[in-house]
Amino acid sequence: MNIFLRYVGLNKPALTALVLASMFATFGSAQETLGITEITPNVVVFATRAGNVIALVGPDGALLIGTPSADSTERISDELAKRTKSPVRYVVIAPGNPAQSEGDAGWGRRGAFVAMQEKALERIGGHVMGASPPLPERFVKLGVDRPHVAFSEVLTFDLNGDAVHIVRQTPGYSDADALVHFHAAKLVYLGEVFPGDGYPAIDAEHGGTLDGLVKMIDGWTDPGFHVVPARGEVTNGAGLKAFHDMVIAVRKRVQQSIDAGKTESQVVAEHPTVEFDAKWGPGRVQPDTFVQEVYRSLKKGK
Repeated sequence: MNIFLRYVGLNKPALTALVLASMFATFGSAQETLGITEITPNVVVFATRAGNVIALVGPDGALLIGTPSADSTERISDELAKRTKSPVRYVVIAPGNPAQSEGDAGWGRRGAFVAMQEKALERIGGHVMGASPPLPERFVKLGVDRPHVAFSEVLTFDLNGDAVHIVRQTPGYSDADALVHFHAAKLVYLGEVFPGDGYPAIDAEHGGTLDGLVKMIDGWTDPGFHVVPARGEVTNGAGLKAFHDMVIAVRKRVQQSIDAGKTESQVVAEHPTVEFDAKWGPGRVQPDTFVQEVYRSLKKGK
């Protein structure tokens, strides 16, 4: 398996040398390719099949936040061992589609402290009223467990020279949304509110709202911020602003059509996303699906 290493801020010759060197590192073919982007010497982003995982690594151990895949855990663990002598591991699993969840991705059996926002944990069969429901068949096949720690509103970490706040937000993607802010690294992570690979999903069934999604993005569009999407390449506040402006533009167009009395099918047929489809269309959410989400959110007044 190849590890592709990128260091944010390196000059071109140094970057080329690092990339060439990393291409000679190979692992078992059964494992997925693991992309690595270094934000600072102790903040690293791992790109896994399931999504991005931010790691704060140093003498206090490692804090991982994101959606790791089960088959990336061994390789991430090996990489962390190169960067810290401490065996301590904290893992916070971000909310996503419950049907695609990979639970704790196998970190629990490695002795890690694994947590998840309580509503997101409930959706993958978390413990309720002291009961311990059987693991979903998907988890059994993957050889993973559920996280066994839940938080409601705020979870904070002070380690490796940084203060990390994980704060639940007004529902955007869903009512389990939490914004992650690494203060020293000036890095933010918004989970599925900023998917990175396309249009956002709005999980209305679980409380997601268009207004909440826009509100969660507001305030983090300063170019000085590193922004890690749920999937795809690390960007900055300017990249997040481009995404924000796209959502606002589509919302405005759909609202104008609603005000003109047009039905959902008529609004979809107008293709209000057409100028954005080349950039945002290839993701998990199709353009027409996004328009439907926006239409239904606006009709509900959310």
